[in-house]
Amino acid sequence: MGILGRISTLLKANLNDLISKAEDPEKILTQLILDMKEQLIAAKKQVAVSIADEKRLKKQLEGELHKAREWEKKAMMAVRAGRDDLAGEALSRKSEHDSLAAEYKAHWEAQKSAADKLRSSLRQLNSKIEEASRRKNLLIARQRRAEAQKTIQETMGGLNDTSAFDTFDRMAEKIDQMEAEADAAAELAEGFNGDQLASKFDDLEQDHGANEALMALKAKMGMSAPAKEEKFEFEEQEQSVQSRGSWDTEDF
Repeated sequence: MGILGRISTLLKANLNDLISKAEDPEKILTQLILDMKEQLIAAKKQVAVSIADEKRLKKQLEGELHKAREWEKKAMMAVRAGRDDLAGEALSRKSEHDSLAAEYKAHWEAQKSAADKLRSSLRQLNSKIEEASRRKNLLIARQRRAEAQKTIQETMGGLNDTSAFDTFDRMAEKIDQMEAEADAAAELAEGFNGDQLASKFDDLEQDHGANEALMALKAKMGMSAPAKEEKFEFEEQEQSVQSRGSWDTEDF
């Protein structure tokens, strides 16, 4: 099983463990992203080791190729010097390094192919984690909207319950009773402690003011003549009484 396969298995196990605990979705998703990032860090370390092995094999390959070239040059130098025996030994050494170079090349190519695949898989894993983070944010936003909607519906359901409004009605009746008792207490206090004579004069002034307003309205409507006639008759009667009074004095 490859490194990414092991990571996938571990993440699935962690996810199943979280879901089995029936935790909050936001906590589950957040913890899952954290686990994925931790596994990404571990994968990077292993990929780095694989890349390091590839570079080491490449360096060893280049070293063997360099040695093979050096022995080839020595063989050529021996031939020029007429030392075919030395040239043969140099070519033998060159052959050994060529064989090692071929072996290193095979290992290096295999390691390079594996390292390239790991690089690609690591980029894919990083992209998936970024996608998972975006999806987590969207899912959490949906969860919060759902919770808010649920709270609103539960609140509205409570308001639709008649018992809630019955409580308001009872409180309103209680407050009405308290206000009525306060008004009654104020009225009693005014009756016992107030100046009743002054209150009567206040009532008289209010009645007098109302009569004057009525007389003014009648005058405006042209209905003030009868009042003047009554006043004239009253003055004539007063003069008649005064005349009789003077006559009676003369008789005596």
